[in-house]
Amino acid sequence: MTHHDDLLQRLDELNAIGIALSSERDINRLLETILVAAKRITNADAGTLYLVEPNELVLRFEIMRTDSLGIKMGGTSGAYIPYYPIHLTDKDGKPNNSMVVAYVALHDKTVNIADAYTAEGFDFSGTKNFDKKTGYRSTSFLAVPMKNHENEIIGVLQLINALDRKTGEIVAFSSEDEHLLESLASQAAIALTNRRLIQQLEDLFESFISLINTAIDDKSPYTGGHCERVPILTMMLAEAACRAGPASPLHGLAMSGREKHELKIAALLHDCGKVTTPVHVVDKSTKLHTLLDRIHLLDTRFEVLKRDAEIVKLKGEMSADEFGARIRQLNDDREFLRHCNIGSEKMSAADQARVRSIASYRWCNEAGEQSNFLSGDEVENLTIPFGTLTVAERQIINHHIDVTIKMLESLPWPKHLKNVPEFAGGHHERMDGKGYPRGLKREQMSLQARMMGIADIFEALTAKDRPYKKGKTLTESLVILGNFKLSGHIDPDLFDIFVREKVYLAYARQFLDPEQIDTVDESRIPGYVP
Repeated sequence: MTHHDDLLQRLDELNAIGIALSSERDINRLLETILVAAKRITNADAGTLYLVEPNELVLRFEIMRTDSLGIKMGGTSGAYIPYYPIHLTDKDGKPNNSMVVAYVALHDKTVNIADAYTAEGFDFSGTKNFDKKTGYRSTSFLAVPMKNHENEIIGVLQLINALDRKTGEIVAFSSEDEHLLESLASQAAIALTNRRLIQQLEDLFESFISLINTAIDDKSPYTGGHCERVPILTMMLAEAACRAGPASPLHGLAMSGREKHELKIAALLHDCGKVTTPVHVVDKSTKLHTLLDRIHLLDTRFEVLKRDAEIVKLKGEMSADEFGARIRQLNDDREFLRHCNIGSEKMSAADQARVRSIASYRWCNEAGEQSNFLSGDEVENLTIPFGTLTVAERQIINHHIDVTIKMLESLPWPKHLKNVPEFAGGHHERMDGKGYPRGLKREQMSLQARMMGIADIFEALTAKDRPYKKGKTLTESLVILGNFKLSGHIDPDLFDIFVREKVYLAYARQFLDPEQIDTVDESRIPGYVP
């Protein structure tokens, strides 16, 4: 092969390296690709890639390779580099021009040395100590600055011992080696800077999501905890679905790293619309709660009725027995309303009728007028059949999903995150089309949105930090979920995986109280297919 052909081949190699650098997403692998490529195009036995730490004014050892000694440190090797960083200035702030790589970084100049042992002007004592310990002979050196598109020196590539391609003997680095390495270093610096910028933007974006969830958390600690836990449970279910065995219709499902990242982002943002939900609705712990629990207003009214009864007795219009019975009745009614004020799974029709009966008691209000004991709003709240929310309040809560979708669809998502609005916006839909906000059926929804639906419900059932209910045990929660499967509420295949792969148990060990983690008899879970 002629010198000309050799140079052409190395240029082709350089172009191929440039393409590889621009497509590599992992910074560790990117740095390794840079050093390995640098060694290959110059046929060097050894090399080190240093990165500048601008705040500390040092060059940090990032990756080291010495083929003849079998040394592989840094990068993907997993081996730690035990050397101290090289300072760019001394204690007095003067430039460290005696070290080759420091000089290169400080002056933006390439240094090419034929033999370190005869070269003058640089301190090679560290190199000679290394040689003494290892039996190596560091001879030729080539160090080039890595400069990005903003003319910042971000690192240094240093190669040691160029090897003759025919004889394998150590030779000096040629001027062609210099030019090729300078070109590679420039490409590498730009690729690395771009990758860092992308990483910084991705970190910023995730931090911004965290900021939204922190705002919701500050407004409502209960919802904030939910925003943190649902993504973890969603990803547990996604991993379990990818492990599903031959018995599952989802056997063979695979999700790439990018697809998992997309799902995680959607899960983190699934309730972002709750930033607009009034806090007194989100945190409504009792039926009469607004900004305060109005049950105490009823206590005052009961005291008024008791005094009215006492006045009637003192006037001689009521016997002592009748008075005693009246006080007992009022105390009993007060305790009954206090009990009704606590949201339950189901309020009976008889209890609702009793609330309306108490509402018809007459009392003299603060304006001196005779009025019903309970207002229409109080009756509506105290007769809520399930939970603590009225129909209007439930609509306000449900509106958060419309806001979430509106917020997410307004963002200019890049291609690898384009499904986030659909994943996040579908977690209140049902498989039978009776969910909200769009009434989608199972076949109209992505698998990811269906995963989030299960995670959202299971987290809510087991949550121990809600103000309006106790966290349920695993068995109680799985029985409810199983019935949800049978009623067309949640995805049947994902539910079976959730139980079969014991996702519920892995989650419980991380987030539930010990008393919630009971022994689950999976054979008794409604609808579960082992």
